[in-house]
Amino acid sequence: MKLKIGVYNVEWMRELFDPEGNPTTTGKEGERSQQLAAVIEAMDPDFLGIVEGPNTLVNLSKTASLQLEAWVQAFLPQKNLKGIHGFPSPGQQELCALYNPDKINVLFTPEVKEGKRFDEPFVVDTLNRLIKEQYKHYRPPLELSILGLDDTLFTRVIIAHTKSKGIFDMVDYARFEQISQRDRLKLFAECMSIRQRCDEYLEKGQQVMVMGDINDGFELDFYENKFSKSAVELLLGDTWHPEFILKSVLPKPKLNSYGWTPNSSRFKDRITGDQVNVLIDHILVSQGIQVLHGKVWNPYLEKDDNLIQSVKTQLKNASDHFPIVSEIEF
Repeated sequence: MKLKIGVYNVEWMRELFDPEGNPTTTGKEGERSQQLAAVIEAMDPDFLGIVEGPNTLVNLSKTASLQLEAWVQAFLPQKNLKGIHGFPSPGQQELCALYNPDKINVLFTPEVKEGKRFDEPFVVDTLNRLIKEQYKHYRPPLELSILGLDDTLFTRVIIAHTKSKGIFDMVDYARFEQISQRDRLKLFAECMSIRQRCDEYLEKGQQVMVMGDINDGFELDFYENKFSKSAVELLLGDTWHPEFILKSVLPKPKLNSYGWTPNSSRFKDRITGDQVNVLIDHILVSQGIQVLHGKVWNPYLEKDDNLIQSVKTQLKNASDHFPIVSEIEF
């Protein structure tokens, strides 16, 4: 079976809803919703992981998935898309997904065994010193199962928004170094926790996909060299178990003077003030899933792709990230 999948950091989607969880249809918020809707309509996904989705309201009167579905009805009425969410985040940016119920079933299937739930603290040894430290996912990764309409399991899915490496406080250089190391270890810990869950799925003979904003890329930067590991490579797996290694749906990125190509976002370097292109959004799949093609919907790079160019303005204005889109086959 072929599926078109994607992942999209939609940049603070909660701002596109009023306090009661209803989509805002006017003003700048309504305009941005129209831009996001145009991009999603052009993507035409069977399954779309959403990063920075709408919040589940504190009183639980509106969940993230119900708000997503209300948003689809308001801005994509021609599409039959259902929403799904998992454990609410203690923050303000939820992980959720949209999917086509005419083609697949999607279930929230979290691990509920004590000590393994993604919404509970966990312990890992991030520094390989035989001492485990305790961490907690700030945004519990969303564990889903994609099934056929006959309920045959195709794959497990984990949607993640892992620890940002950004430092947004006023700090001196000594404090900057301290926070940088702390944030990097938290990022490693979250990815180690997700990778452990991937191994559990793979050991059962199931396929797995990890997608989301990992806030990290391939290769090694200064801190990754310092710790001899990178977050994405932790997700990819262990070379001593090659059959369990995940693969990216994208071609290998290349480094140039502007950053990485392809790139899904950019950030301002705190030291130099330069804009740096980064590939921090990813879709990684297990080896039993065939990748037919994959692409970052970056209108600056994909100048020969007519579909992407048809929504280039919307892609530039709808979010500070570009989506990743791939066609896969089971």
